[in-house]
Amino acid sequence: TEEEKEKKKKKKGGGGGGGGGEEVEEEEPDESMLDWWSKYFASIETMKEQLRQQEAAAAEAEEKEEMEIGEGSKAQVKNKDKDKSKAPKDDKKKKQQPVPELPEKKNKQKIDELKVFNKELEAEFDNFEDWLHTFNLLRGKIGDNDDNATEEERIVGRFKGSMCVYKVPLPDDITKEAGYDPTFGMFQGIPSNDPINVLVRVYIVRATDLHPADINGKADPYIAIKLGKTDIKDKENYISKQLNPVFGKSFDIEATFPMESMLTVAVYDWDLVGTDDLIGETKIDLENRFYSKHRATCGVSQTYSIHGYNTWRDPMKPSQILSKLCKEGKVDGPHFGPGGRVKVANRVFTGPTEIEDENGQKKPTDEHLALAVLRHWEDIPRAGCRLVPEHVETRPLLNPDKPGIEQ
Repeated sequence: TEEEKEKKKKKKGGGGGGGGGEEVEEEEPDESMLDWWSKYFASIETMKEQLRQQEAAAAEAEEKEEMEIGEGSKAQVKNKDKDKSKAPKDDKKKKQQPVPELPEKKNKQKIDELKVFNKELEAEFDNFEDWLHTFNLLRGKIGDNDDNATEEERIVGRFKGSMCVYKVPLPDDITKEAGYDPTFGMFQGIPSNDPINVLVRVYIVRATDLHPADINGKADPYIAIKLGKTDIKDKENYISKQLNPVFGKSFDIEATFPMESMLTVAVYDWDLVGTDDLIGETKIDLENRFYSKHRATCGVSQTYSIHGYNTWRDPMKPSQILSKLCKEGKVDGPHFGPGGRVKVANRVFTGPTEIEDENGQKKPTDEHLALAVLRHWEDIPRAGCRLVPEHVETRPLLNPDKPGIEQ
């Protein structure tokens, strides 16, 4: 597919300027040619575009501010400008539309996209500590030699929990907010404490700007994954002399919470002689993701499809997820009505009611409607919150020997 993309690009260029652009507009991306990577690259382009627009807006606002310095009477205008420069940042989605190259945009619109986060997922969703907070348990200091031990070395475990202190008698608004009588305890609907078996699937797309580990200024990176007793070293598939390797791999691990919940993904440098050096690693608390209300198990994709490159990947269908969320949050619904409408709490959502299978035959379905609600779950009063979208996150790799420096 990479080669074909290159060829297409050449076609675009070779059509004598403007004419070439219009020809491409006719060409729809062929479904059978697309795969997950097409989706990923399209999403990266969108992310870059958003960043470019944000930078442009910020630069513009700065210029205006500089012009207005010294003109005291125009202080109000300056504040307005500041607000304007803020707005595009908040409203990334709407900003995508005014893009100059129209033929290009039309072509792109047909590929479904996922969300590419330029940071780790935790940073976007408050560390997934929506009801569970993590506290490190430290070993006490025995003698003087413990004084200079770092906090990391003194950690012997983690305590997860939540503390609530209320004034009695409780004010009415708390009862209203909780949806039940809180004197019976706030911890209703909290998962049981029994060990739970999960399948963890780790997709590793690529690494960028790795720290060179060899004398030639390059590295031979490979992936190592550790979770509980499972230790996977993908040594034979190292990528030679590359600081920006595209791995494109997935690993499946079975684990048990709470015993095995800290996943470590590391990148090592392969060496012919001696031991392989750690370039950097990142740790992910899977338990927090699993129990979070933001549902960080398998992201909710933008569209529901039962075949092709965009097949729904979650083990539960949108309608099942929605019913579960409504039941757990004590929300009225979902009520699927005629004419492509669904009612949840006091909100009504609309959407398509048919789905095409591989043979192009249409069948009735509620899944698109359910997905429309899931994608706006934060609008649902009381129980709503933002659900994690289908995404790729970007995590810094750190090395214990070089604390605080990204590798």
